[in-house]
Amino acid sequence: MTTNTPATNTDESTPLTSNRSWRVVDIVVAAVLGVATGLIFFGWNTVGYAWFQAMDAITPGLGGIAAGIWFLGGPLGMLVIRKPGAAIFVELVGAVTSALIGNVWGISTLYSGLAQGIGAEIVFLAFAYRNYRLPVALLSGALAGVGAWTLELFTSPNLPKGFTFNAIYLVCTAVSGVVLAGLVGWLVVRALARTGVLSRFASGRDEQARAETAA
Repeated sequence: MTTNTPATNTDESTPLTSNRSWRVVDIVVAAVLGVATGLIFFGWNTVGYAWFQAMDAITPGLGGIAAGIWFLGGPLGMLVIRKPGAAIFVELVGAVTSALIGNVWGISTLYSGLAQGIGAEIVFLAFAYRNYRLPVALLSGALAGVGAWTLELFTSPNLPKGFTFNAIYLVCTAVSGVVLAGLVGWLVVRALARTGVLSRFASGRDEQARAETAA
């Protein structure tokens, strides 16, 4: 009789046979991540919006460079949970938390959270929820920015502001998403994994295996 021992995944990819159903621990941790990012969003509402306005005063549309932190929940949630819907769930819970604490945008924050979460989710869906490497995380942050930009075309509304404004705003928002959501989210997950708090998740086991290989 032979015993098959599953190989440890060290390349931040998930095999097709992985269990994609949500566990109780997935729901609890995703909710905690959502609340935590919501608190970050709330804090960024003052600092980030001031930066947004300052950049927009220099060149209309440049303010998008400050928006990326508001997209953090999607990439972060998916990189930790690695289950379909995680990006949308965490980003939306973050938006709800920010709205409940109190911000100037009120209920519209939920629409933003949904659009940003969908943008981030699409990237991982395109890779069949199998790839969680840095380039994919960066692309997820960029698409979260595109989701926000698309919504704001009609809700801000930005569409009447013309092509030049919207082109600059799109590029700046996407770049900000790459850095402040994709990269920051990936670094946060790596840091959390090293502490051992993600040991019940593939993300934590990947980092542990990587550390053991390096040693």
